[in-house]
Amino acid sequence: MDLVLRALAVYVLILVFTRIVGRRELSTMQPFDLILLVVIGDLVQQGVTQNDMSVTGVVIVIATIGIAQVGTSYLSFRFRRLRPLLEGDPIVLVENGNVIERNMRRERLSIDDLAEQARKSEIESLEQVKWAVLETNGEISFIKQQQ
Repeated sequence: MDLVLRALAVYVLILVFTRIVGRRELSTMQPFDLILLVVIGDLVQQGVTQNDMSVTGVVIVIATIGIAQVGTSYLSFRFRRLRPLLEGDPIVLVENGNVIERNMRRERLSIDDLAEQARKSEIESLEQVKWAVLETNGEISFIKQQQ
C-alpha cells in the first residue's frame, strides 16, 4: 500500500509540475531538457520504490501510475469543468494581426518566438494572422486573414 501512495503522490507532483512549467517549454525540448527529464525520472523512481527493487514493486508502481493516468483522462473527458485544470485551455496570442501582450507574458513567449513559428507556417508577418492560438499541446496554430 505504501508503494501505491508514493506513486500517487509523485503522479500528482508531476502533473502539477508540468502545469507550472508551461506547455510551450515542454513542446520545444532542447538536449539539456531531455537529459534533465531522464535525471528527474531516475529521482522519481528512487523516491517511489525506495529500497523495493522487486518485480512486484515495479508492477505495482507502473500499474498505479497507469491507472492514475487513465483516471485523469476519464475525468477530463467526463467532467468538462476539470479539463482546464487537468489539460489547460487554448490561449489566443494574436487576434486580427494584433499581438495580445498579456497572454504572451503569461506564457513566457517573445514576439521573436511567435514570429519564428509563423515563418514555419509560411506566414511572412504577424499582420497576416487572424488568429494565433497556443494549443494545449504547446503548438501554435495560425489562421490567416482573408485577402
